Amino acid sequence: MNSLGTYMIVAAALFSLGLLGVLQRRNLIGMLISIELMLNGANLNFMAFNRFLAPEPAVGQIVALFVMGLAAAEAAIGLSIILALFRQLHSINVERAQHLRG
Repeated sequence: MNSLGTYMIVAAALFSLGLLGVLQRRNLIGMLISIELMLNGANLNFMAFNRFLAPEPAVGQIVALFVMGLAAAEAAIGLSIILALFRQLHSINVERAQHLRG
C-alpha cells in the first residue's frame, strides 16, 4: 500500500495541479497559492525519498524544512509585491501589471 510509487504519484499530481494553476490564473494570489502547491509536491518527494532510499534518516527532512522556510519567505515577499501592485493599479490582475514595463 505505502510504496515509493504511491508517494511519487501523489507528489506529481500536486506539482501538476500547481503548474496548471500558475499557467491558467490571472490573479496573482491564485498564482502564489499554485506555487505553494508545487513546493508541497516537491516536499512530498523529498520526504518519500528520505523514507525509502536515504541511508541518513534526516537528510530529506532537513531539505524539506529548508524548502518550507523558502516558501514562507516567498509568500511574504510575494504578498508585499502584490500589495504594492494593488496600491499602484487598484487590481491584482496579471494582464494589467504588464503595462508597468519600462
